[in-house]
Amino acid sequence: MKQTIYDILKGKFLIADDAMKNWRMLLFLSFLAIIMIASSHNAESKVHKIAKLNNEVRELRTQFVDGRTELMQLKMESSVIYKMTRKGIKRPTTPPKKIIVKN
Repeated sequence: MKQTIYDILKGKFLIADDAMKNWRMLLFLSFLAIIMIASSHNAESKVHKIAKLNNEVRELRTQFVDGRTELMQLKMESSVIYKMTRKGIKRPTTPPKKIIVKN
């Protein structure tokens, strides 16, 4: 057993008479390792891309909520009245009348 381990460490299994089957197995295992590394790298890059997109979604959602809040404040009647009085337009004393068009 000790001699077998030394032979493996020295690489004699690669130069022996029946070494061709060993080379095939090593090439096959190397090919599988390369595929596994590439797959792992691809999955890791997708995880990073998903994290980046989640951060971007959070940022856009925050901007949307801020914009909606600002719009609600601008649409308030008191805000509109204040802006119109600054421009010199006063609030009407008579209510608006509905115009009905008949054909």
